[in-house]
Amino acid sequence: MDDFDCLKREIERIIARSLVPEDPSHSKNTMEWLLRLKPDAGEALRIAALGHDIERAIEQRKVRRGDYKDYDEFKDAHALNSARILEEIMKGCNMSKALVGEVFFLVRHHEAGGNSRVEVLRNADSISFFHMNLPYYFARNSVEETKKRCLWGYRRLPDKLKKVVAQFDYQDKRLQSLLRTCVTHH
Repeated sequence: MDDFDCLKREIERIIARSLVPEDPSHSKNTMEWLLRLKPDAGEALRIAALGHDIERAIEQRKVRRGDYKDYDEFKDAHALNSARILEEIMKGCNMSKALVGEVFFLVRHHEAGGNSRVEVLRNADSISFFHMNLPYYFARNSVEETKKRCLWGYRRLPDKLKKVVAQFDYQDKRLQSLLRTCVTHH
C-alpha cells in the first residue's frame, strides 16, 4: 500500500465514525464534484476534498458553532481545525512536507477561498452541500436556519455553478421551495 492509499483509508476510517450522518457521503461527493470541476486535480486537491471536514468526525476535537459569534468565524475555526487534524494524519502516513503544507493550506482556506485552487475546492464543497447534505441539514435545523445556510452557501458560488445548483431537485417540496427562495433572493 502506498502513502496515498494509507492516507485515503485513514481519512475514510475517521470520517466513517462521524456522528454527522452525511459526512462519509459528503467527503466522497466533494471529491466527485472536484473532479468534475477540475478533472486534472492533483494529489493535494484530492486529499483536501476527502478530508476538508474531518474535524466533524472527531467529537472530542470538534468545533462547536455555539462557541463563535457568527457563522463565518465558526467556519474559519472549523477549517483550521480540519487542516490541523489532516496535517497530523498526513505526517503519520509519511507524506512529504511539501504535500502536507499544500493540503494544510487548501483545507485551511476551503471555506473562505483565496486562490484558484482553493476556490475549486470551496466550489466542490458548496455544490456537494446542496447535492448531498441539504436534506440532512434540514432534518436537524429549522426552516429559517436552513434558509440562512442555503443563502450563505449559494452566494459564495460563481454564477455558472449557481446554475448547476438551481437545477437540483429534491423529493421534499419544502426543500425545493427553500432552494427556489435562495435562487431568487441571492
